[in-house]
Amino acid sequence: MYRLYASQATASLVVHWMLIELGVPFEVEMLDFDDRAQKSETYLKLNPDGVVPTLIVDGAPVRETGAILMLLAERHPEAGFAPPAGSRDRAEWLEWMVWLANGPMAAYRLWFYDGDLPGLDRAALQAKLESYWTKADARLAGRAFLVGDRATTADLQLAMLARWSRNMPRPATAWPNLKAYVDRMRARPGLKDVHAREGVTDWIND
Repeated sequence: MYRLYASQATASLVVHWMLIELGVPFEVEMLDFDDRAQKSETYLKLNPDGVVPTLIVDGAPVRETGAILMLLAERHPEAGFAPPAGSRDRAEWLEWMVWLANGPMAAYRLWFYDGDLPGLDRAALQAKLESYWTKADARLAGRAFLVGDRATTADLQLAMLARWSRNMPRPATAWPNLKAYVDRMRARPGLKDVHAREGVTDWIND
């Protein structure tokens, strides 16, 4: 059984969602960020960075959202959340997973935790985030998913990041292809389920 350390509506949501989609046994321990549970001595032994998610796999902690998603896809190939090794789709999947982690996900961390980089130019950061949505929108022209003909971990991660944009001056849904894509992803039972389990009501029913 997997054990996920998470916090409501943070980056751990996509791992929680992935576990639901896989239909595998798991349990979740929700950390209260208001009480700084993620900085407790006990949790820091699992994740020295004091962030979520952390997934316990075969008794050992695995960290970093993208890495956890890719590991779960490889451990459960029958679910089809990663293209077959050696395929062209596999190469594109790896590209998009790395881009999501190094691009929009990293930028959003600065957007929400701007104290991590004093003197941050928020206007420039907003422009950068919008450039990521422009790229994703172009990729989704005439496509249902980022890679191949079925949802992969890249789609789960992109959908979560689209939610993070909901209160920005130009959310992801301001781009037409992304709007259609987000609507399709929001219709997935697994995404509705994880929102219900975490008690998150905004965005999912917009």
